[in-house]
Amino acid sequence: MRAKSVKKASAGRSLNLVLWLVLSLFAVAVLVVCLGVQNALAGRQYSEETAHLLRETGERAAEILRAETDESAAGRLVYETAAEAGASVRVLYPDGEGVFSPFGETERDPQFAAYLNGRLSDRDSDFFKTDDALSFVLRTEFAGEECFLCLSASFAPLGRYAASLGWLSLVAVLLAVVLAFAASGLLAFFITKPVTEITERAKELARGNYELDFKRPYFCLEVNELSEALAHARDEIAKADRMQKELIANVSHDFKTPLTMIKAYASMILEISGDDPVKRGEHARVIVEESDRLASLVGDVLELSRLRAGGRELNKTVFNLSEDVYRVAGRFSYLEETQGYRIETEVESDLYSYTDREGVGQVLYNLIGNAVNYTGEEKRVRVRLFRKEGKLRFEVIDFGKGIPREELDSIWERYYRSEETHKRPVQGSGLGLSIVKSILLAQECPFGVVSEVGKGSCFWAEFPPAETEKEEK
Repeated sequence: MRAKSVKKASAGRSLNLVLWLVLSLFAVAVLVVCLGVQNALAGRQYSEETAHLLRETGERAAEILRAETDESAAGRLVYETAAEAGASVRVLYPDGEGVFSPFGETERDPQFAAYLNGRLSDRDSDFFKTDDALSFVLRTEFAGEECFLCLSASFAPLGRYAASLGWLSLVAVLLAVVLAFAASGLLAFFITKPVTEITERAKELARGNYELDFKRPYFCLEVNELSEALAHARDEIAKADRMQKELIANVSHDFKTPLTMIKAYASMILEISGDDPVKRGEHARVIVEESDRLASLVGDVLELSRLRAGGRELNKTVFNLSEDVYRVAGRFSYLEETQGYRIETEVESDLYSYTDREGVGQVLYNLIGNAVNYTGEEKRVRVRLFRKEGKLRFEVIDFGKGIPREELDSIWERYYRSEETHKRPVQGSGLGLSIVKSILLAQECPFGVVSEVGKGSCFWAEFPPAETEKEEK
């Protein structure tokens, strides 16, 4: 099923191809629209220019008719003026008789004269179209008699112009399409190239290559943000991988030590101290202690997995947090008797909280145990609980070497473990602070650490007081 889904996902069209097709089709559509508009405007422009030319020619011819009285001279000038404009001319009296019959005018055309008279019933000039020509007619005079002057320009030149323009347009379209395809292909390649590069590097990252450089100066903000996000992901994955390997090495070592001890002392009981009650008891005690240590390590790993998977349900109750702090701190009293540690407590009495008591107890134990491990030669740990701004603030202060600023964010990671190699009185797997973080996040309790190199650290957490929770309910 998964193989099919992967095959289906990889069968999609290339972004480069999609962009190329879209840009090419868009360019072709724009060209077609532009050419259509051009042809329409060309025909309209031709008609407007022809009408303007006919009007100017007609007005000049009308002036000739009004100025000349000689029929022969007037006819010759009128026909020459019309010929210069590429137009044909007819001059008719209102009854349809031609004014210049010797020059080829139809001697009588009463129907056409009546038509012209109708068009000029309320005006002195007008335009009209036929199937093959545009005509301009105006009312004028010749030798003191009223007449109609009609100039006509054929549409044949427009047809020839449109045909030549069509062939030129076709050639232009073909060239433009070729150029558009080439330009859109280059543009699509330019746009998709960084995405392709990032994809290839992401595949390398998935194969475990953490030396890749995602940050490069790309042409757009979104791709730069993507490269920065992948660079951050690479750093986090590399850090997690490194810490995971360190955890496996540490936990393997911690597992190996008690297992070796258990096996060794079990062998000693079988071979040496089986008949000696005193030695047998000492060896059995070591086996029990190492078994408890091994169980604690396994418990930490399982607890963290359960917290991260959300498998632990919160059981909120009202309880005396002050008493729990005293009780958890008292579990470390054996260190005062055996190794000279000082566990100082400054706890306000009867501070009640409404939280998950079991989880809070684990937080208290892990934070105090962490402080004991890193308090240094002074062997002094201070545990505090007090009210602060409506919250119950718990603090554990050690007086060790402190934590460098660059490591403050890493100490809460599940694979983090300080590189300091001093002997720890409280054994751990390096998961304690990660467990603390998971518990406090689940209960929405603020927490943090304040540290100064050479002076120690203060880990803190704030819990809601019981009365505050009751008021909210």
